[in-house]
Amino acid sequence: MKKTTLALSGTLIAAAALLTATPAPALPLPSPAANWLYLTVTDGDVGSRDIRGTLLTCDPPKGHARAAMACSQLAAVQGDVDRIPPGDVFCPMIYAPVKVSARGEWNGRQIDYSHTFANSCDLEARTGQVFALVDRDSSVPGLPR
Repeated sequence: MKKTTLALSGTLIAAAALLTATPAPALPLPSPAANWLYLTVTDGDVGSRDIRGTLLTCDPPKGHARAAMACSQLAAVQGDVDRIPPGDVFCPMIYAPVKVSARGEWNGRQIDYSHTFANSCDLEARTGQVFALVDRDSSVPGLPR
């Protein structure tokens, strides 16, 4: 029993020495000026499982089909989704809630945005292309396709 304890303690000391002697590999961190948002879109009422999400990066624009336009719209308002000018659109008064969130960093400032819109038309009219993660295929007249 004593030999096992000595061997085990020797092994632990050797492992600790290796861990302190070998530096951990550095993880690439985004540059301070990197502009990125993790976007989520949830269709339906509370408890819905229709959730989509993506990482939108803007140098270069990527993350979804309309990333370049989304990055351009966000750049114009310094990443503040609430300041995106509303579109000149008339949306139907159909309640089909869409909850969105955007969390990330824009020009070194933390972004934490969430909102529930009445429907996808209202969402696009008030947030532009930022949450256009996929091209919507809608059967409701007046909603964006």
